[in-house]
Amino acid sequence: MKKALLIIDVQNGMFPEVNEVYKGDSLLENLNELITQARSTNTSIVYVQHNAAVGESLEYGTKEWEIHSDISPQNEDVIIQKTTPDSFFNTPLDEELKKRGIEHVFITGIQTEVCVDTTCRRAFSMGYKVTLVTDTHSTWSSEEITAQQIINHHNSVLRWFADVFPSREIIFYS
Repeated sequence: MKKALLIIDVQNGMFPEVNEVYKGDSLLENLNELITQARSTNTSIVYVQHNAAVGESLEYGTKEWEIHSDISPQNEDVIIQKTTPDSFFNTPLDEELKKRGIEHVFITGIQTEVCVDTTCRRAFSMGYKVTLVTDTHSTWSSEEITAQQIINHHNSVLRWFADVFPSREIIFYS
């Protein structure tokens, strides 16, 4: 079964000097390990990049909109542009995955309770085998609960739609 690593919205604007995404450094470190493994096994890597409205932090073409330099795409990688939390809605993501024969997606990225959650559920509904990588998605604390509680909750709830494993247990086969 062909696989793809989906990296959702890991863009500069998610790592401001003030109020950086929760555990941003370990998120990038874990993503880099997965990216290295994916490249060594010829597993497709798909970056999903959010395009926000003019004046917002992920405004198309701005420095904040760019994919984080620690996980820069290479020529063979796919970059999908989106404008909603659903990485499939009004994007060529499904078409790109089908063109490559991909049946299994490994979901990572930002923001746990928005784009990661929505894309995970949608991929499942579209018939993909889905794996949520527990230590490679993140968010921010809300007034009610901490970022870690949000992550833990989604790692638990999304088990209905995905296999759920930490990055150290992910193995891409060539």
